[in-house]
Amino acid sequence: MKKSDIVNLKNVTREDIPRLIDWLDDKDVYENWFGKYTYNEPAHLGYEPKNMLNATEEEWNEVFHDPHHEPHRSIFSIYLNDLHIGEAQLSIDESLGDAQLSVLIGDKSVWHSGYGTEAALALLEHSFINLGMYRAWVDIPEFNKNAVTLFEKIGFVHEGTFRKSRPRNGKRFNSVVMGILIDEYSSKYPDGISSHVIEWDGQKP
Repeated sequence: MKKSDIVNLKNVTREDIPRLIDWLDDKDVYENWFGKYTYNEPAHLGYEPKNMLNATEEEWNEVFHDPHHEPHRSIFSIYLNDLHIGEAQLSIDESLGDAQLSVLIGDKSVWHSGYGTEAALALLEHSFINLGMYRAWVDIPEFNKNAVTLFEKIGFVHEGTFRKSRPRNGKRFNSVVMGILIDEYSSKYPDGISSHVIEWDGQKP
């Protein structure tokens, strides 16, 4: 792994939000993320990006730094050196030791370059090493073959199917549920990984 291939996951800044909004206006991007809501707006987990453009400090902190939400959601910006290329999220259920991962590479100029893989690995390391989770999982629309292959490659296994859970172009599609356990992660990555979460919930490690 070259230094230029390493990504870092950081706290979301106000400067990141307009880029995220632009990405979600692109059909190629939103269809491989979470599609559209029934009212025809691009879907986004955890918060509405357009509402954050003029958010007060209290509103901002409630979305990005509130530890009391259950399940707790950690939201990161993905950076390649100084270039903001995407967003990553963890939905954490501490009572189950369980974290759901979401990765969006919004900058299409860097698609298929391995950065989604690096961001997913950084989320895994953060979940298992920093947060002490037992299981991590993803929910991927069946038509996103690249994402399914990505998570298979890094050690996730098929656990089940959410039937007809994803709308697309007037039709409904299944979602693939895939997961990995901490012992499987430790066995596959005994020497650790190259990309990391370097800030979270207002804190630095």
